[in-house]
Parts: sequence; structure tokens; C-alpha cells
Amino acid sequence: MNDVRTQALLWYWQRASAMVLALCVVVHLAGIIYAVRGGLTAAEILARTRGNWVLGAFYAVFVAACAIHAPIGVANVIGETTVGRGSSALVIASVLGIAILVMGLSAVYGLVAR
Repeated sequence: MNDVRTQALLWYWQRASAMVLALCVVVHLAGIIYAVRGGLTAAEILARTRGNWVLGAFYAVFVAACAIHAPIGVANVIGETTVGRGSSALVIASVLGIAILVMGLSAVYGLVAR
């Protein structure tokens, strides 16, 4: 993980994913405020999300940005705080990224398809 080119690429992807996450968080919070102010119940919200593939695509992008952003940060923390620099930090971070992606996309599928 000490390769300059790899570090630059990871820096780029973390910043790009942070921009996507910032936009997604704002849209998500706006949706929550809209739903709460409108007096919608959880059942009504879930009824509105069924079959809404635009909403599913939005949350899939949200999940993908999380799956990119968080593991890069975790790899940096591992690399800076332990002797696990290099490939072990990247392996741990990759497992975390895959877990976020799988669990997040299954939640999106459950929200939209079921």
C-alpha cells in the first residue's frame, strides 16, 4: 500500500465516493423529513417503495459509494495504527467492502422488490 500510484488512486476514489455519499445523504435526509412531516407511517413508506426501481437505483448507488469509501478509510487506519501495512490491510478492507455491498444490496432488494 506504499506504492505512490496506488495511494493516489485510493485517495481519488475515496474523495469521489465522499462526494457521492454527501449528495446521497442530503437526498436521503430530505426524503425522511418529507415522510415524517407528511405523517407517513412505516407501512405507508414501505408500500410506496415497492416496485420503485428509481428509488432502488438511488439506494444501490448509495450502497456502492459506501462499499468504496469505508474500506479505503479502514485500510488507512489499519496501515497507520498497526504493523499490518500492505496486503493484509487491503485484504481486511476488501472483505469489509464486499460485506457492505452484499448486505446493502440485499437491503435495497428487500425494500424495492418484496
